[in-house]
Amino acid sequence: MSEERLHNVLGQDRITSRQIDELVGLARGIAADGKINQAEVEFLQKWLAANMTISDQPLIRKLYNRINGVLADGVVDEDECSDLLDTLNSFSSRDFELGEVLKSTSLPLCKPAPVLAFSGYRYCFTGTFNFGGRKNCEMAVEARGGAVGSLTQKTNVLVIGMYATESWKHSSFGNKILKAVDMREDGVPISIVSEEHWAGHL
Repeated sequence: MSEERLHNVLGQDRITSRQIDELVGLARGIAADGKINQAEVEFLQKWLAANMTISDQPLIRKLYNRINGVLADGVVDEDECSDLLDTLNSFSSRDFELGEVLKSTSLPLCKPAPVLAFSGYRYCFTGTFNFGGRKNCEMAVEARGGAVGSLTQKTNVLVIGMYATESWKHSSFGNKILKAVDMREDGVPISIVSEEHWAGHL
């Protein structure tokens, strides 16, 4: 990659991070009083429309699509407000302090967590693990007859490491989780589990 292209990519990453942080702030502000009205929904829709350079983020794209759906008939009813408030609360709580153990309730883990098998199953690992380095995790799966690799349509299980940094949602770590969520919602039979759940099956 040329120096100029690298500079452009890094610059875009910084812009994206700032925009996501701003959107998280907006979501927190709107949801702070425990209610949401039509004017706030319309404001959020306009902000998202003006910042569609971040639409490659699956979570944000889904939020934009949901808000467009709510406003499609021009009226935001009580049920739609309640549903959207839950969405904003979920979205705005995705932030962690450096080295904090990830709270399973804040992650899109499969509920209930599935029983895991290894032989004939393909695993992908993302994040920072208490078990050891990623290679150690992969070796543990391979020793039990499983396969490992990058996140693809053939992946059966995505394992999320126990630790993360504050900026996880902007990293390849966060992107991988969001991609897996999209795949799961599109009907791909992939399980998303915590390191703790995975380790319990070793």
